[in-house]
Amino acid sequence: MTMTKQLVEVITQGIQEKKGKDIVVVDMQGIDGAICNYFVICSGNSPTQVAAIMDSVEDTARDKAGEKPVRVVGEQQAQWIAMDYIDVMVHIFLPDAREFYNIDRLWEDAGVVNIPDID
Repeated sequence: MTMTKQLVEVITQGIQEKKGKDIVVVDMQGIDGAICNYFVICSGNSPTQVAAIMDSVEDTARDKAGEKPVRVVGEQQAQWIAMDYIDVMVHIFLPDAREFYNIDRLWEDAGVVNIPDID
């Protein structure tokens, strides 16, 4: 398993730890113009949960993969938080913002994996 795929798995664990929903992994390797290899997209039910998911992803990635984001944006409003891990971009949305921006569907040539919710 590559380091990047391991990071995607660790990030997914961090999301699931805080009950993030509708997790999607978009594999953009080999797609012209892609800004990274993977998008990991999920939703939280409130700004508080979105921020908690961000904290969990950051802690889990640091502790289990030795990685930290080079940049995090959107944490003030916590409606859409983007975390940049160079090869992996994490997007944590409130449901309305996710529906509005619809980034899940931007790269129709990409492989998409839906991760089951943990209840």
